[in-house]
Amino acid sequence: MIIIKRHRYLIARRVVQIGFLVIFAGSNYAGWSILKGNYSSGTVLDAIPLSDPYAVLQILFSGFLAGNDLLFGALIILIIYGFFFGRGFCSWICPLNIISDSAIAVSKRLKIEPSFKMSVKTRYVIMLLGLVLSALLGVSAFEIVSPVAILHRGVIFGIGFGWTIILALFLFDVALVKNGWCGHLCPLGAFYSLISSYALLNVKHDSDNCTNCNRCFGVCHEPQVLDIIGKQSGVIKSGECTNCARCIEVCDDDALKFSITNRLLKKN
Repeated sequence: MIIIKRHRYLIARRVVQIGFLVIFAGSNYAGWSILKGNYSSGTVLDAIPLSDPYAVLQILFSGFLAGNDLLFGALIILIIYGFFFGRGFCSWICPLNIISDSAIAVSKRLKIEPSFKMSVKTRYVIMLLGLVLSALLGVSAFEIVSPVAILHRGVIFGIGFGWTIILALFLFDVALVKNGWCGHLCPLGAFYSLISSYALLNVKHDSDNCTNCNRCFGVCHEPQVLDIIGKQSGVIKSGECTNCARCIEVCDDDALKFSITNRLLKKN
């Protein structure tokens, strides 16, 4: 029971992530209508469109007009993550999170300490570069090489050349940069970080309970967001927090928990 409690959110995230892949596979092979499409664009029950806002931005920058379904789908996603769940896509939905977590686990098991340093702000440069290239090339630049799309196609349609890219990202995370792709390079992570600064779901810190054990820093993939730990009570304000809840799981002091906090109105 202790192990389950210590990994309850991790288990829940894996169920959700694998569940989405199963549903996508079911739509392709069994004709399910629960969720059709992919992580960039799809429909729920053949009626509700869902679109990746960053993908839609690339379409607009490339000079093409986005259909009403794409625009409405992008608005729905913006509301879901921007106003409610924060950067939850990265830790709860995106299948590459499984690859990233696995790479970190392998590094620890083999006692490999990735030593190459890279700024987390690099992902914002890549996000802007994706839009610039879309405008210059007339295509959705990042969508062509998106590892998320490549992994989706690999799982749903079988092994192909794209798996070499996923393997390269895995080895990159293992040997060079801890959480390299998701934490430093992914433009989707940058986009969702920007729109998540005022989302309702946050991790809240109680400094009165905190004993400065620093276990949260040991498991957090975005440790720069834990700037208030051990210093003051409040919520993690940075949109770069993925709401993965690993810090909550390992905190034996009950100093961290999920909270619904309206930071726009400064009310808890």
